Amino acid sequence: MIDLTREGNVFLLTMNDGENRWNTNFVREFAEALDEVEASEGPASLVTTSATEKFFSNGLDLEWRGSDDANHRGGDREAFGAEFMYLMGRIITLPVPTIAAVNGHAFGAGFMCALCHDNRFQRADRGFMCANEVDIGMVIPNPELALFRHKMPMNAYLETVIQAKRWAGPQSLEVGIAQQIEPIDNLLPAAIAKAEELSRLGANRTVYSKMKEALYGENAVINSLHGPAHMLKNPAQFH
Repeated sequence: MIDLTREGNVFLLTMNDGENRWNTNFVREFAEALDEVEASEGPASLVTTSATEKFFSNGLDLEWRGSDDANHRGGDREAFGAEFMYLMGRIITLPVPTIAAVNGHAFGAGFMCALCHDNRFQRADRGFMCANEVDIGMVIPNPELALFRHKMPMNAYLETVIQAKRWAGPQSLEVGIAQQIEPIDNLLPAAIAKAEELSRLGANRTVYSKMKEALYGENAVINSLHGPAHMLKNPAQFH
């Protein structure tokens, strides 16, 4: 399901399960790959991509969710919700720079995964990123809404959540959901080159982790009840 290799300072995580739909065993293999990244030392970064050019990740494994097969390859259904959400939280606060090389469709949970990376490089010519929950009759959970709000401007946020807008590469770049778009042949090389450039920032995992926690963790700075003037005048209150 998940392959992890390393090129120089860049870990390359390749989702290798067809449409890369999310179930409990997929989550657990992804988490094991992150364990290896976090256990490394020195400069490092992570690029996540897919082995297929059609799908980066096509969202939840709905066939597994609806199956009565206790031995389904997707694993424990009861464990999925909490483990999936926790994994997304790990990705967004991973103590090294991260890039999602979105080489195909990223729907629902796949879109979440891409957004949890620091940067998104999207295929320029085809493929969409989309939160399609309202289209398939699902309510978007509040943690996912918070992720979207942190990662995109308000106009794109509303179109994503309320209208299930499908973002092609050029439109993603225009509103800031994607930071770079490339032809398919150059997408992964460009993402790896940028990740190698940024890998120096991963050398000090403590600092990088603290910065991400300040942005996205408990009592995140962006959600503070106090304005920046008060915080600047009373820095001892805010460690």
